[in-house]
Amino acid sequence: MNTYFLLFFAIILEVFGTMLLPASQNFTKIAPTSALIIAYGLSFYFLAAVSQKLPLSIVYASWSGVGIFSIAILSYLFYKQSLNWQTILGLFLIIVGVTVVNIYKN
Repeated sequence: MNTYFLLFFAIILEVFGTMLLPASQNFTKIAPTSALIIAYGLSFYFLAAVSQKLPLSIVYASWSGVGIFSIAILSYLFYKQSLNWQTILGLFLIIVGVTVVNIYKN
């Protein structure tokens, strides 16, 4: 299976788990808590598998950077959290940084 597909899937699972944190209500709701634990577990499983084939710096920069960007955008859409211009600039810089790291990897 394509290594970058597995990394992308790990990112999706991590974002999904993180987005369920408010719904879990401090882990008191069984369904969202169970789903987020499974999502995080699978995310780390795929992250570990990908780290065997790609440099850890590339894997973690991509996983965390794209995850942060995605969570910020989805939090704006689903939880109506604000995004000021400074936040948007920071998110843009994260994407630029992840892109540069991936383009110039050894």
